[in-house]
Amino acid sequence: MQTDFPLKTLNTMGIDVTARVYIAVHSVEELAALYRDQVLATMPRLILGAGSNILFMRDFPGLVLHMCMKGKSTSFDDKNQILVTAAAGENWHEFVLWTLDNGWGGLENLSFIPGTVGAAPIQNIGAYGAEVKNFIHSLRVFDFCTGQILHFTNSDCQFAYRDSFFRQQGTNRYVIVDVTFALARMWLPNLSFGEVADVLASQGITTPSPREIAQAITAIRERKLPNPAHIGNAGSFFKNPTVSELFFLELKTIHPDMPGFRQADGSFRIAAGWLIDQCGWRGRTTGNAGVYEHQALVLVNSGGARPDEIIAMAKAIRQDVWDRFGIWLEAEPVFV
Repeated sequence: MQTDFPLKTLNTMGIDVTARVYIAVHSVEELAALYRDQVLATMPRLILGAGSNILFMRDFPGLVLHMCMKGKSTSFDDKNQILVTAAAGENWHEFVLWTLDNGWGGLENLSFIPGTVGAAPIQNIGAYGAEVKNFIHSLRVFDFCTGQILHFTNSDCQFAYRDSFFRQQGTNRYVIVDVTFALARMWLPNLSFGEVADVLASQGITTPSPREIAQAITAIRERKLPNPAHIGNAGSFFKNPTVSELFFLELKTIHPDMPGFRQADGSFRIAAGWLIDQCGWRGRTTGNAGVYEHQALVLVNSGGARPDEIIAMAKAIRQDVWDRFGIWLEAEPVFV
């Protein structure tokens, strides 16, 4: 346990704040001990993974639990599927690579997403035509109200677009300790995202393996997104908005180049980065905050940015998109 602990290196936006109390958690037993501690158990609590989807607004006045649990294993394997379990503190991309090294396809479209395994279900991470909810079998959580370990099925998690039970009513009560994934033995490539198919085609790959898809997606992400080790950022700052078919078609008559992706319910999801780009924000800076020059969806800390600078820029972007398109953007990171 450490007090007044600096969190600058534990959030990818690089905001310079501190935690009143910081504890690195390596086991369920440590969580149980915290539950029994009458002082620590009553403090405001923040569960932290890799800090890749968070924007600190100020010093945190309570207890930060940094999930550092490690471990990977298989629990079931037959001709149809394999169940793979990973601890909450495992690096997400390294876990994906581990599954590919073992010959298990499925998670390759989610390659190179920053974060930890335990954080993946909270946001229901997704990219390039895939969402993690489609692979989660179940997970285990520690309940800070009862001190018990509980099992959640996929349906218990109430997954939605970049959302889940754990980001809503379950916030900071339930601590995910490990996640079990169901990977199908009969693997089929997911090439629904055109850019991935184009990269593979340019390499002369017509029947890609899971590893080749992962390599293509990693290359795309490295080209389009800034490395947090060099430029502070929280990844995609806004969710891709969903609009009705009628509204999308109306917008399409005015903006013929607007990309849209039809959803199962008939609505359309529009690329927020395209909307922001059309408003002229890509590459712009205000103080120490900016919009990444290669991807308008990413707000960056060019060095020493204050939270209020980033929020002011986000508000201005949101207003410009609203004024031009009548679409209200929703922020993706958690503000603390």
